[in-house]
Formats: sequence, structure tokens, C-alpha cells
Amino acid sequence: MYINTISHYYPSQVIGNEHFTKLNNLSSEWISERTGIFERRKAGEGENTATMAKQAVDILKESIPYDLSEIDLIVGATYTPYDTIVTLGHAIQHHIQVPNIPVLSLSTACSSFLNALEVVEGYFAMGKATKALVVVSDHNTAYYNELDTVSGHLWGDGASALLISKERISDEDMTIQKIITGGAATSGKAVEAVVLRPNERGVVMPFGRDVFQNACIFMPKVSKQVLEACGLGIEDLDYLIPHQANHRISLNVINTLGIPAEKLISNIQYLGNTGSAGCAIALSENRASFKKGENLVITVFGGGYSYGAMLITV
Repeated sequence: MYINTISHYYPSQVIGNEHFTKLNNLSSEWISERTGIFERRKAGEGENTATMAKQAVDILKESIPYDLSEIDLIVGATYTPYDTIVTLGHAIQHHIQVPNIPVLSLSTACSSFLNALEVVEGYFAMGKATKALVVVSDHNTAYYNELDTVSGHLWGDGASALLISKERISDEDMTIQKIITGGAATSGKAVEAVVLRPNERGVVMPFGRDVFQNACIFMPKVSKQVLEACGLGIEDLDYLIPHQANHRISLNVINTLGIPAEKLISNIQYLGNTGSAGCAIALSENRASFKKGENLVITVFGGGYSYGAMLITV
């Protein structure tokens, strides 16, 4: 599979740590030391998961290498939907006005991005599609409780859009070499560590340490697996983009893998935890700086638990 083009969108409203100092008496230093976050983006009035994804798609259209009518699959990825009936994928189909194609949306918490790409891989393998539009968007601040001193200060909002093709379209395409994902619901406190039960309350994280510990186990493990599956080692890796949940987790992952800090790509410092959109946003933000032939791994970990890694060659 090939990534033809990628875009990102995040809201203009910036929420600094001082906001939570006023609310919860949490100092900026306390927040940044424990999470790496200094500020995050928050969707404004009238913005939601679908509108942010539409913005990302509109930006994507500025560099689309073929006509929108050639898209024959749309996959939406989010765990913070604006509408559970008119799903993210269907909102995007209506937005781009491409009828009579497969459209679906999925959620595997913060791993949703890689699972969406795996779905595309399956459609391509079955011969049911050749060009896919993938949108990943999370509106975390619609579900969070900013008075929660455990996790209220973690969350940010954002979206990304990608065009994926079965065959190479141009020399600028990035190649998806391999995707490995898995469920880890049998590990630790998976089904209670971080939950979002809309009929009860917003997102809560009663067992953050368990999330931290398992993320630090699964992300480096699956990163090595995806490299080895392609006959590569850590020494062949140019960049690592881990799920943007906590900067200390990212540092733990690269230390476990023996990767120098300059190979770590991170945006949590200024975006907060943008959920399943975080890695896609980071890939888009840094696309212009990647050199031909470089290898990068995206690795994710989501509540529930779920995990995955993807190897891309530029």
C-alpha cells in the first residue's frame, strides 16, 4: 500500500497549562514534568469530530494526485464520535459527494488509526477497492472532565486525512511495508484502566499506571516485530512516532529500543493527547522533512487494550 498524500487539522484555540492551574491548582511544572504537555488544542464552538475531519479533507484536496471520484473506499477512525448513526465515514462521504462506495467507521481507542489502515489493506487484498480515503479524528474535549485532576489536563483535539492506494501513484508516495496490530484485553486492568461510557460519564482513567506500564511493554515489542518482519533491525530505523499519550512513555519506549532521542517524533508538547489522530498528525506535520529511503515506525497503544505498529519507507 502507498500513502499518496496526508494532511492534518487542529483547532485554533490553545489551552495552556495555566488554565488547569486556575481550575485545579495543578502547576504547569507539575503537568509538564509528568506528561510533557505545555499546551493543547481545543475545538471551538460549532466544531466536532466530523467538522475537524472535513477540514483535514479540504486541506488534503489541495494536493490530491487524482480526482475525488476515483476514491472507492472511505474509512473513518475515532473513539469520540459526534454522531453514532451518521458515522465519521458517512459524514465525510456526504462532504466529498462520492456515492455508491463502501463506507465504514471503527474504534479501537487510540489504536484506531492503524486498524483503519488494516481495514484498507483487507479491502485491497480482496479486490474490493484500489484508492481509499482514511480520516482519523478525535474530539476528546467533548468527553473529558477538565476538573479531573488525574486526566483532565491530558486531552487535545485534532484530525488527519490520508489517501491510500493499492498501487504506486507517484515517486512522492510513501510505502506502507507492514502493519501488525493486536488486542491486549487480557492484560493488566485493560477493561477498566481507561474508559469512556457516555451513558455514565466522560472519559476517566482510574488506573493510569497500568496504562503506562502496558504501553511501555507493547509499543517497543511490536515495533521490533514489524521491523523484523521486514528483515530490518533497530539500526535501520530513522524515526519513531509513538502514540502521543505521555512524553514519559515515549522516552521509555525509545530507551527500551535503544533509539537516540533525535529519532523520536513528538507533538504532545503543544497538542496534548489527540487520541487516535496524534500519530497521523505527526506524520503529516513532518512529511516534508523526511528523505527518500528513510524508514519510520508508527507505534500505538489504546485503552481496552489494543496495540500496533506500522513500518513506512519514504
